Amino acid sequence: MASVLELQSIRKNRSGDGNVQLFANVSATIADPAIISILGVSGQGKSTLLRLLAGLDNADEGDIRLHNVSQRELDPRIWRMKVCYVAQQSVMLNGSIEQNLRTVSMLHRMPYDEKLVRHMLPRLGLDHLDMGKSAEQLSGGEKQRISLLRSLLLHPTVLLLDEITASLDRGSKEMVEEVLREWHHQEGATMLWVTHDLEQAQQMSSSIWFMGEGTLLENSDTAAFFEHPTSELAQNYIKAPIQKEQPCQS
Repeated sequence: MASVLELQSIRKNRSGDGNVQLFANVSATIADPAIISILGVSGQGKSTLLRLLAGLDNADEGDIRLHNVSQRELDPRIWRMKVCYVAQQSVMLNGSIEQNLRTVSMLHRMPYDEKLVRHMLPRLGLDHLDMGKSAEQLSGGEKQRISLLRSLLLHPTVLLLDEITASLDRGSKEMVEEVLREWHHQEGATMLWVTHDLEQAQQMSSSIWFMGEGTLLENSDTAAFFEHPTSELAQNYIKAPIQKEQPCQS
């Protein structure tokens, strides 16, 4: 059976300087559906890696394969339907909240699943919203959750999550985590989750990808990573004081 996702010797140069690598020799295979946390200090290219996986940017070298099909061989629209990227700073389309949710279904030529929307809104703490309200008037945390729901409507094979709970208060954050746990188990979706929240990484993921020294420095079981990280950089990262979170926007 083909692996879910495979990264083959991915290299990406820094923007504006094609001679300086951001990372290189990034290789990994996800054999079965999993939740993987991507950790590392700022500037290691974690968000860039997600954008490459989503087909929103191009690698300078290497290949990305979904169920053994190269990203180069699929129509970008089809790829982005199967591999969905949810950004930290969520972008809302013009129009109402409902129009934002419906538009993505229309773009990908899929029926709008109103039943799923009605089910998910309270689960994500969004049932208080007027669906006719302009999406641009939402708070940062509300935009993150609407953006997540917009992606779930596509039932993607892989969800790429870029610090999607960073703007949420603890209650909303825990609601999102519970929704994603259930979605993973029920849908069999793989999730790659960039986070700086070590507690979240320990609780949510089965594996850790640690970015450092210009590559994927560690790829290991979550418990093994936190108990015995193999690199000095990862050891220091775990020991470093956790920075206080920015003010929440529920």
